[in-house]
Amino acid sequence: MRLFIAIQMSEEMKKALVSCMHDLKKQGVEGNYVPARNLHLTLAFIGEYSDPAQVKRVIESVPLPPFRLSLSEKGNFGNLLWASVKGNQKLKTYVKDLRAALKAADIPFDDDRFVPHITLIRKASSKKPYQVHLPKAEMTVKKASLMKSETRDGKTMYREI
Repeated sequence: MRLFIAIQMSEEMKKALVSCMHDLKKQGVEGNYVPARNLHLTLAFIGEYSDPAQVKRVIESVPLPPFRLSLSEKGNFGNLLWASVKGNQKLKTYVKDLRAALKAADIPFDDDRFVPHITLIRKASSKKPYQVHLPKAEMTVKKASLMKSETRDGKTMYREI
């Protein structure tokens, strides 16, 4: 099964991100918009892995101090448009500790440099310049979730395990 560890967005955060995406649509930005139910911040992408219980044990072994997560600005990786979060030392430390624990447990994961972001649109394109207006929004993070990615009827769904 296809797994990743993520922070799920609060309802307030989802509303702010959806508002931003509606605004981008009105400005003519095309692409594959992420459904509100799938908005998240990936901490570690594991990919195909058959033992979710082992991953859950690792997550439970790494203490997560509650912290505030605030939307900051927009960014992109090529044609992938995302919202970033304000620099947060607790988040960075947690991700470093979590990834070290995954490595120690021999659980493979994508070890790219951690760039905290929430994907909004894949394959974003526009015929004219546009502005990204991210509303102010924040939430308190109290847990990380083990997520499973499934495709049903051509739609990708993320579900917490």
